[in-house]
Amino acid sequence: MPNGRWEGSSKSGKARRPARFNNILFCFRVKSGNVNAGVAFIFIIIFLEAVTKNFSFMKKKFFLVAAVLLSSSLYAQTDSSGKLLDEVILTSNKYPKKQSQTGKVVTIITSQQLEQSKGRTIGELLNTIAGITIPGVNNAPGTNLTTNIRGGSAGNALILIDGLPLSDPSVNNNYFDLNYFAIDQIERIEILKGGQSTLYGSDAVTGVVNIITKKAGTKKFNVNANLSAGSYQTYKQYAGISGRNEKMNFILNYTHFGSAGFSSAYDSTGTKNFDKDGFDQHVLSGSTEWIAGKKIKIKLSGTYGYYKTDLDASAFTDEKDFTVKNNNGQLGAALQYTHSAGNIHLNYFFNYVGRNYLDDSIYRENPYVDFMHSVYIGRTHFTEWYNNWNLNKWELLTGIEYRYSNTFQKYFSTGLFGPYEPPVLIEGISQFSPYASAVLKNKKGFNLELGGRWNHHSIYGNNFTFTFNPSLLIQDKTKLFVNLYSAYKIPTLYQLFDPSAGNKALQPEKGIITEAGIEIFSNASFHTRVTGFYHDTKNSILFTFNPLTYASLYINAGNQKEYGAEVEATYKTKKWEWDANYTYTNGRTKSAYDGTGAPLQKDSSYFNLYRIPKNAFNIRVAFRPGKKYLISAQLHASGKREEFVYGSAPALLKGYAIASVYNEYQLSNRFKLFLDLKNITNTKYFDFPGYNSKRFNFTFGISFSS
Repeated sequence: MPNGRWEGSSKSGKARRPARFNNILFCFRVKSGNVNAGVAFIFIIIFLEAVTKNFSFMKKKFFLVAAVLLSSSLYAQTDSSGKLLDEVILTSNKYPKKQSQTGKVVTIITSQQLEQSKGRTIGELLNTIAGITIPGVNNAPGTNLTTNIRGGSAGNALILIDGLPLSDPSVNNNYFDLNYFAIDQIERIEILKGGQSTLYGSDAVTGVVNIITKKAGTKKFNVNANLSAGSYQTYKQYAGISGRNEKMNFILNYTHFGSAGFSSAYDSTGTKNFDKDGFDQHVLSGSTEWIAGKKIKIKLSGTYGYYKTDLDASAFTDEKDFTVKNNNGQLGAALQYTHSAGNIHLNYFFNYVGRNYLDDSIYRENPYVDFMHSVYIGRTHFTEWYNNWNLNKWELLTGIEYRYSNTFQKYFSTGLFGPYEPPVLIEGISQFSPYASAVLKNKKGFNLELGGRWNHHSIYGNNFTFTFNPSLLIQDKTKLFVNLYSAYKIPTLYQLFDPSAGNKALQPEKGIITEAGIEIFSNASFHTRVTGFYHDTKNSILFTFNPLTYASLYINAGNQKEYGAEVEATYKTKKWEWDANYTYTNGRTKSAYDGTGAPLQKDSSYFNLYRIPKNAFNIRVAFRPGKKYLISAQLHASGKREEFVYGSAPALLKGYAIASVYNEYQLSNRFKLFLDLKNITNTKYFDFPGYNSKRFNFTFGISFSS
């Protein structure tokens, strides 16, 4: 299976922890009185982690924690910045929309949150959002980072860049690797959960993650930069310039991230001297926008991402000369025409992904393979036209899109049984899809969205998806919503045509997704949301493997269900910020095959959410004692998970909790210092059996903004 790090590797030379714990508190000593605040935060977060070590106990006490958060809002200061209710979002309808006017479940990672996450990756940040799991996010740098929403597979969550779809048609389920992004080049992230196949097509089954890139600043010329270093000999440099005048603007960004890393594979004996698996990333992006008259805007954009990483042979197994080079190129052109009732958009987007694996013959960990070289290339062309009208009580959206994807895949190895070279895989598919949605706006707070998409696929013909989203806003403070979606997921090129496991008889997955919940806002910037969700998918695709014959095949396994609930709470004052969320996720598959793909005499039902915890919890508390200083503490807790094992029963991974503390100090209007301390209690845990995860680690740096 052509995964970037082969089931997510990580390696860990022993993380060095300071001999005296007080050494990591140096940045708290900004002014008198802050030392106590810093020490208090450390003890609070360690206590929370200790409580959550037994995750079943944490589940019972979660609502008590939530109650404390809610009650604290009754006595805290109000924030003059206004209601969270009025935040404008882009992803829910493809045009600007206030949160109060949509019943869809949207979560926003703001520019401020990104600014306070310079020592982290996008995957680490997304992993703290309710309903999202990024397996292996704290494994060795370069581990494939896939996005799972509400228990769905990585291929069922669609990644967008500025509203345009990203996927990799050369991998097994079309997911897009988050390692191609640099967090310094991102302005904002909007996460839209639920079935979004009507607006965004196939792959948007459990939701979309819209990564919105940085725009040109407000000045004629702007410069931004930061430098950072940290554990595992990690270094990062970022520089960005932008400018604007009355007719045009531009922005250009470059990020380099390098790390000596640690051993991806876990040395269970501690005596085998596994080597470090390094990581080297470069990301260059830019865009320019012209204002061609009063009504027309033209935008050109491009991104080139490259990273090289070392790989290990497998779980518990070192490999000293196995590497992969990854390339991603994106080119986009957009035209926007403004008319009296809205906007017309015309987009073209090209995405290229290339991965080159090389296991050289100098070091031979696997006795069966002396040499291996494989190349996987995926290309996607995307063209779209859409128009939105604002017509008194109605908002209308109509659009047409066309996608063409192809892949080139080549594999060669030689070893004990001689050379092995399956046929080169060159295949492509296309899809044409007109779509439309209508939103009814009611001054009394009732909003209703109805939408539909007709898909015409080059292999599977015609399919129709729909959305039904009613919501009711009561006194601008309480929103009730019920959402019903249908979803459509076509098999990938890999699943259809792979020489060893492909199955041309596969049928598309078709699902029904429902959501219901309540959302509460207040003038004091308090926000809470409770959401229940249920996914029912027919023709779910399963990878099967026969351990006796070594034969593998993708099949339509049967009926798959995922269900659960999310609880979220946010509160902000001038000095304090509180964020907490809890997610419960469960799922079953009813199939004529068991969890390993072996046939059964009759249909059976079994748990199917591998690598997804049934229970996940996040809490973040930030305190700003003055204008220049910020300290925040964060806890991420994950319940036990199951790991799929070919030919045998699943492996059970223990739950864990990791705590982090972030500090920043504003030296001047232009310079800022930051220190991010992660896994401060040096917790040892595993996201994948046989692969290391980070112990205590830190990042410190300085940023500049003109």
